[in-house]
Amino acid sequence: MLDRYTLPLLKRPLQASARVLAAHGVSANQVTVVGFVIGLLAVPALLLNAYGLALGLILLNRLGDGIDGELARLQGPSDAGAFLDITLDFIFYQAVVFGFALADPAFTHWALLLMLSFVGTGISFLAFAIMAERRSISNPKYPNKGLHYMAGLAEGTETIAFFVACCVWPAAFPWLAGGFAALCFITAGMRILFGFKTLQTLA
Repeated sequence: MLDRYTLPLLKRPLQASARVLAAHGVSANQVTVVGFVIGLLAVPALLLNAYGLALGLILLNRLGDGIDGELARLQGPSDAGAFLDITLDFIFYQAVVFGFALADPAFTHWALLLMLSFVGTGISFLAFAIMAERRSISNPKYPNKGLHYMAGLAEGTETIAFFVACCVWPAAFPWLAGGFAALCFITAGMRILFGFKTLQTLA
């Protein structure tokens, strides 16, 4: 929902960072993998209840995710890079939720609910992206994305804000997780309905 507003604001600083890395021979795929590894370190940090450290690692991962996209546009995007990026992103999101389940046994059921909601948003996103590629459906709002980008109530910006809130107020995780899971379920429902109707009209 907010990505269309936040992405343009972040574009220039991300481009500047990407140009510096490109000048030093760093590839987009290298940034993707390093960012993923850094993000996974948030899991043991959450296990140890080191929420400040976990927050820093999560933000570094998201920074890397923004930079690798700009690097790919500078160096030439590839299907392999887009595949690697989206796959590691979805694993990272689930891993962070798993980390909160490890942080406190009382969080387990809420973390499982959140994981289920993430599956809904992820599958509906990827399934339509496959069909959009097959039918050559363009997305003018996000022309630089490696895959067709379906909007919703819970997008990248909202997910980052949610993770930040959970790290800042960990005791509120059950309430935050329940609320964000509801947004994700609504997003998944919207994507399924939109995707089905869109593809039905093209049949």
